[in-house]
Amino acid sequence: MIDGVEVKQLKPIKDERGFLMEILRSDEKIFEKFGQVYITVCNPSYVKAWHYHKLQDDFFAAVKGNAKVVLYDNREGSPTKGEVQEFEMGENNFILIKIPALVVHGFAAIGKEPCLLVNCPTKPYNSNEPDEYKIPFDSKEIPYEWNVSKGW
Repeated sequence: MIDGVEVKQLKPIKDERGFLMEILRSDEKIFEKFGQVYITVCNPSYVKAWHYHKLQDDFFAAVKGNAKVVLYDNREGSPTKGEVQEFEMGENNFILIKIPALVVHGFAAIGKEPCLLVNCPTKPYNSNEPDEYKIPFDSKEIPYEWNVSKGW
């Protein structure tokens, strides 16, 4: 496991109407602080990668469809520098992933339907000074092949 990454198993409470599922609570050990909550959608055959943040941690949970989330530790001095970690999450595996600042990450939809991913980062988005640094999805500096033809 990449140093600083944490995973929490999520537990849907189901009945005939559907289900309810807590994603992140302020009274849990994994919780740090609240920045904002947003949803992002990734369509099949596309990848949203790579990017990282210098100031914020991300907390990813796929709530519709399924996603492959890939992390790459490019942090100087990290005991897991150079490691790649892959997760499958969503309707087949409800988990929350804490992605520490400076860990490069991205995700792609698995299957034939879009994936809806909720993120609860520790900092609100600042459009004047965005804490988002992008690397092309097909960059050779990251030892991972997405096997898709479209990315950002």
